[in-house]
Amino acid sequence: MSHLQAKPIKVNEGELKEKVVAINRVAKVVKGGRRFSFSAIVVVGDGNGIVGYGLGKANEVTDAITKGIEDAKKNLFQIPLLKKTVPHEQLGKFSGGFVLVKPAAPGTGLIAGGAMRAVLESAGIHDVLAKSKGSSNPHNVVKATIDALVKMRAPHSVAFQRGISVAKVFNG
Repeated sequence: MSHLQAKPIKVNEGELKEKVVAINRVAKVVKGGRRFSFSAIVVVGDGNGIVGYGLGKANEVTDAITKGIEDAKKNLFQIPLLKKTVPHEQLGKFSGGFVLVKPAAPGTGLIAGGAMRAVLESAGIHDVLAKSKGSSNPHNVVKATIDALVKMRAPHSVAFQRGISVAKVFNG
């Protein structure tokens, strides 16, 4: 299901917290009238750099949420964090959804809307400036936000790759 290459991450089931981003009621027209079912997009995270999303569909809302949580636990991603914010500015894209994620000073808070806020809270990011451009569809916004977070690079990995000190990465 995931458009990104997820690395299997082992996490204790009890540590993950779930957030329901959106529930959609879908109607199928049959001979006797309309048959309703529900789809739920769910974000899970441990609040310490691990986040995932999933989609569940069922005839009952609770079943759809449960299926979404199970799916989300299969799509987990490791996010680099730096002092409870993101290491650098990053654009994320999925289909019609574009998001911009910027680091912020401590105490700024989580400035993001709707579906982005759920993903960033689950990942454990406390100070960030984020803007959703393009589609406001929660499915696309969640996937674009995770795309932006997965593209992030930790300062120590950049320093190792360039063969310089971490201080030089920040100070040029």
